[in-house]
Amino acid sequence: MLKRGFHKYIDNFRGFSREIWILTFVTFINRAGTMVLPFLSKYLKEDLHFSYGQVGWIMVSFGIGSMLGSWLGGKLSDKIGFYKIMVFSLFTSGLLFFGLQYITSFVGLCISMFVIMTIADMFRPAMFVSIATYAKPENRTRALTLVRLAINLGFAAGPALGGLIIMGIGYQGLFWVDGATCIIAILIFWMKVKEKKTATISKEEKLVLEASRESVFKDKPFWIFLFSCVISGILFFQLFTTIPLYHKEQFNLTEFQTGLLLTMNGVLVFFLEMPIVSYIERNKLNKVKVVTTGCLLMAVSLFLMLINFWAGILVLMMIVMSFAEMLSFPFSNSFAMSRAPKGHEGRYMAIFTMSYSMAHILSAKVGMSIIDGFGYQANWAFMGVLGLIGTALGLWVMDLVKKENKPKINESNFAFGHPAEGGEREI
Repeated sequence: MLKRGFHKYIDNFRGFSREIWILTFVTFINRAGTMVLPFLSKYLKEDLHFSYGQVGWIMVSFGIGSMLGSWLGGKLSDKIGFYKIMVFSLFTSGLLFFGLQYITSFVGLCISMFVIMTIADMFRPAMFVSIATYAKPENRTRALTLVRLAINLGFAAGPALGGLIIMGIGYQGLFWVDGATCIIAILIFWMKVKEKKTATISKEEKLVLEASRESVFKDKPFWIFLFSCVISGILFFQLFTTIPLYHKEQFNLTEFQTGLLLTMNGVLVFFLEMPIVSYIERNKLNKVKVVTTGCLLMAVSLFLMLINFWAGILVLMMIVMSFAEMLSFPFSNSFAMSRAPKGHEGRYMAIFTMSYSMAHILSAKVGMSIIDGFGYQANWAFMGVLGLIGTALGLWVMDLVKKENKPKINESNFAFGHPAEGGEREI
């Protein structure tokens, strides 16, 4: 029985191209070394002694840079190719992380975080386009999930190791490790993976796609879905902004203990996300419904934080948040990619990734402001209610897509995404 279950688990990982496996390995190396982000708010508050308001503004600069980088990365991926953007982004941001440790003023950190994140987050839409290019069409959601597994496996190792580095040699060690792993990861990618051009399209297809490009801004379900994604992101990013501070101030946890809790999240996602994604795809479950369920679980996880007299609630909260993440994020990516016409994948993924950059801005600033004015309990209550609003938006999207598909079954199928049978939009 155990052997059969193991073989079924392994079967979920079959069918990927060599390039996808290399991209996955590179992503793992990069993510395992990304130790600055989980401890950034603690570094700013406890090591540099900034106020909650100043920490919030630095995280806002982080998020604005992330938004600009996502937009540039998507636009330039369509113009000059995802490969060049990926190499430039990781190599340059690695060098910049080395220098970040020497900047300690408030204004300097606002500017430097903006610049670093502008360059670093050019990588994300380019990476999504690379997956669409190197993966078989039937494997795209699983390929996205595989790369997310690498992120989470790296995330499982990174925070705990980062906590030990902080306790041993201080926060400066994190910047050296983060910068070095960015550079090592992209050098491996550059040496092992050759650039592959995205599929060319005819002049007739270009005319059709130019007409369809404008329609994304009139695509009501897509934009409502993005608002729901922003809310999910705001809730999830509490893990990196307000929650590490809460661990220390409410329960007096060390950096290592905070790292272990985040490591548990990475381990759960690593072992369970691929089987969950495979099950949902095999049974053809409604993807928007799955994402909406994830948003609801995120709301539940934040409401659990209202229990502030028992440290064990932090473990239960992390378990619920981990399942929410496994349902929300793989199929959010898949839904966004399915709407993109050929030749414009970068722009669509730029809009999608910008929604999470906006979430990072709002998560930090809103969370820190609420805590500063009203305390942690008010923040958890606010975030939980926000999650319920995101769930309602997801239900609205489900209804709109259901109505949209009924009359469009036999219409021309070029409007959105790579054509689905019968002209039905993929969800």
